Amino acid sequence: MPHSPDLIYKIATRASFAQAREAGHYAGMLIDAADGYMHFSTAAQLSETLRLHFKGEADLVLLAVRSADLGENLVWEPSRGGQLFPHLYGGPLDLASVAWEASISVDANGNCALPEAVR
Repeated sequence: MPHSPDLIYKIATRASFAQAREAGHYAGMLIDAADGYMHFSTAAQLSETLRLHFKGEADLVLLAVRSADLGENLVWEPSRGGQLFPHLYGGPLDLASVAWEASISVDANGNCALPEAVR
């Protein structure tokens, strides 16, 4: 991707993120471990990612991550519909890269009210 957005977004269950605050880094969800990289979305991709993969999940954490902090470990790869998605390779997410976090919920239809700060 020629120009990365300032922020990319990681969706996490509260349970998977619980120990990260103490550790200072987040290893990701089970799908991240299985795929060998951490999945992120851009602001434009976020609603569809929530609808497809987190329908009915009430206890989620949305992490806004400064893409510049991830350096060359951030790789943009084609995924859903050929769109380029941000993927983090090479280890856990350093929480120092998190600009902010917010609690979110996705209803049974896949709808989610995103924080106003998502841009």
